[in-house]
Amino acid sequence: MNAVLLRPETLAVRNRGGGIRTRPMVTATLGSRQMLNGVTTIDPGCAVPLHIHNCEESVLVLSGKGRAHIDGTEHDVRPRDLTWIPAGVPHFFRNVSERDPLEIFWTYASIDATRTIVATGITTRIDEEHGE
Repeated sequence: MNAVLLRPETLAVRNRGGGIRTRPMVTATLGSRQMLNGVTTIDPGCAVPLHIHNCEESVLVLSGKGRAHIDGTEHDVRPRDLTWIPAGVPHFFRNVSERDPLEIFWTYASIDATRTIVATGITTRIDEEHGE
């Protein structure tokens, strides 16, 4: 397996609906065996639904203003803020801006990461959700 330099602007963006777009970066398709990462853009006023994962996740705010809901507590977030979210902790990110996108860089500690939407109980693999 070879190391890779990625240029994000050359990677495909997946429209997840609801004003959310994701650019998967390090994936199993690329050769990763232990982690996934990528960048998600959330349009003004939009949010990712409340969900949990089966593994740890870390999220770095790249740009914009948002609110992170983590285990029942709301946190204002801005560029360079970083979260660590253990497996099974309900959370979501919301863009609080009226005009600017919120951009976040995420990393999952497993290539078998899943997302379970709290409201519906529906579980999907992250790589399938992102079109891998």
